[in-house]
Amino acid sequence: MVQEIQLRVHPRTASSVSEIIRHLDKNNDIPSSSIQGIRILKRSIDARQRQVVVNLKVRVYINEPMTDDYLVAPIEYKAVDGQRQAIVVGMGPGGLFAALRLIELGIKPIVLERGKDVMQRRLDASRIQREGIVDPDSNYCFGEGGAGAYSDGKLYTRSKKRGSVERILGIFVQHGAREDILVDAHPHIGSDKLPAVIKAMRETILRCGGEVHFQTRVTRLIVESGKVTGVETASGKSFEGPVILATGHSARDVYQMLYDSDITVEAKGIAVGVRLEHPQRIIDQIQYHSVLGRGEYLPAAEYNFVTQIDHRGVYSFCMCPGGFVVPAVSEPGGLVVNGMSPSNRGSHWANSGMVVEIHPEDLPDRFKQYGELAMMKFQEEMERRAFIEADNSLIAGAQRMKDFVDGKPSRNIPPSSYLPGVQTSRLDQWMPPYVANRLRKGFAVFGKNARGFLTNDAIVIGVETRTSSPLRIPRDPVQLHHVTLEGLYPCGEGAGYAGGIVSSAIDGERCAEALASQEQ
Repeated sequence: MVQEIQLRVHPRTASSVSEIIRHLDKNNDIPSSSIQGIRILKRSIDARQRQVVVNLKVRVYINEPMTDDYLVAPIEYKAVDGQRQAIVVGMGPGGLFAALRLIELGIKPIVLERGKDVMQRRLDASRIQREGIVDPDSNYCFGEGGAGAYSDGKLYTRSKKRGSVERILGIFVQHGAREDILVDAHPHIGSDKLPAVIKAMRETILRCGGEVHFQTRVTRLIVESGKVTGVETASGKSFEGPVILATGHSARDVYQMLYDSDITVEAKGIAVGVRLEHPQRIIDQIQYHSVLGRGEYLPAAEYNFVTQIDHRGVYSFCMCPGGFVVPAVSEPGGLVVNGMSPSNRGSHWANSGMVVEIHPEDLPDRFKQYGELAMMKFQEEMERRAFIEADNSLIAGAQRMKDFVDGKPSRNIPPSSYLPGVQTSRLDQWMPPYVANRLRKGFAVFGKNARGFLTNDAIVIGVETRTSSPLRIPRDPVQLHHVTLEGLYPCGEGAGYAGGIVSSAIDGERCAEALASQEQ
C-alpha cells in the first residue's frame, strides 16, 4: 500500500528519512518494520510562531517496495538535423529553454551567445573581483547561463499562471540538479552547482543537432518586407531564420540598436537601490525567534519585506542567505552590485537588494531627451556615479544601515563578503533623493516589523540597479511576435516579460511554441 501523508514536525524530525520513519511509527500507527521507503513530495518551513516547524508531504511505501516513479517525467529530446531552423539570441534561461523546446517541436535551434561558455565565464568573473578588469561580453551578466548563472540560482517564482513551474524544475533535474528543487517551497540550485547543469543543457542541444556559437554578438536584425528573416553579427556573419530575442536585462547595446533602427520599444518602470548585508546570525535570530539562531537542523534564514513609501514600493529583492555580494558590472566605468549564494548557503553573511520602485515619470527632465531609453540612461548614470564615488574603482561605497537612516557618516565599515572591498561613503547624500529618502523610510518600517533588523551591524552597498529590464519590447499578447515585425519574438527578462530564472524559462518555452505554430 502507498499512502501520502501531511506532517508538521520538528526540524530535527524533518532532517532525515530515519527520523521521519520514527515519527510515523510513534504518531501515525505505521510500524517502522512495514515501511519499505519514503519519498518527500513537498517541504516548507513555517517560522511564523516561536516554535518553528517543517511542513512535509510524504509518500510512504507500506509493505511494498519503493518504486522509481518520477516526480516529473524526463523529456525525450530527438535529433533535429536537417529540420527547419530558428535563431535564439542569448543563452540565459529564456534562450536555453527556448532552444530545448524548439528541439521538442522538431525545429533546429541556432543559439548565438555574445559571451563565453559557462566555465570560462568563471575566470572572467574572478578577474572582475580580483583585478577590477571588466570584459564587456563575459561577466556576471553576459555569457552562457545569463545573469542567473553566477548570481545565486534561486528558482522561486510567482509566475505559475504562465506555465508549468514543475516542468521547468524537472528539466533542471534531468540535467543534473538535485531532486530537492522539486520538493522545497523555495528551490535553490546554487551558483556553484548551476554551471554544470547549464553545460549539460548545452550538450543536449548539441547532441540533438542544434548549434551553439559563443562570442557571437548580434549587431543587426535582417528585415525583409516587414519581417525579420535573420541576424548579422559583429564579425559580419549572417544567420537565417525567425528570431527569438532573449538577450537579458543588461544588453544595452541591443536596446540602442533597436531604438536606432526605429523598432518599437517602450520605457518601463524598474527598481533601484542598494545591496543590504547583515551577518547571517542576525537574520537567523530574527526569523527563527531565538538568540541561538538556526541551530543544527534549520537552513540559513531568508526574509521578504515590502512597503509603500510616498506612493512607491520599497522592497527586498533577490535575498541571498549565506551568500556573497558581487560586482555585477557589465561595462567599464560603472559600478553595480548583486548577490549570490552557493548551494550550501554557508557564508557568514545574508544580503538582499533593497530597492525603490521608479516609474518613467519620476525621472528628472534631463532624461526626456533619451525618449524610450530614458530609464536605461538613468541606470547608467547611477552606476557611473557609484563608480566615481568609489574613486573610479570597484571598491564599493558602503554605509552602516542605521547611519544611512539617521543621515550620519559611518566612521568605519565592518567586514563584508564583497571581495573587491568596501569603503565608507555617504550613500544617503549622493544617491538620488527620491531613492535614498524612500529607502530610509522603508528601512525604518522594516526595523519596526522585525526587531533587530535595523542595525549598524548591517551595511548598505551601492548601487543595485539591474533588477529588471529598463524597457519592454512590445509583442502581440497571443502570437508573441513583435507588434510591428513578424519573425521577431522578444523573450524573457530582457524583453520585459519575466523576472527571474524560472519565469524567463517559462517565457522561453512560450516563445518557442509561438514560433513553431507561426513560422512554417
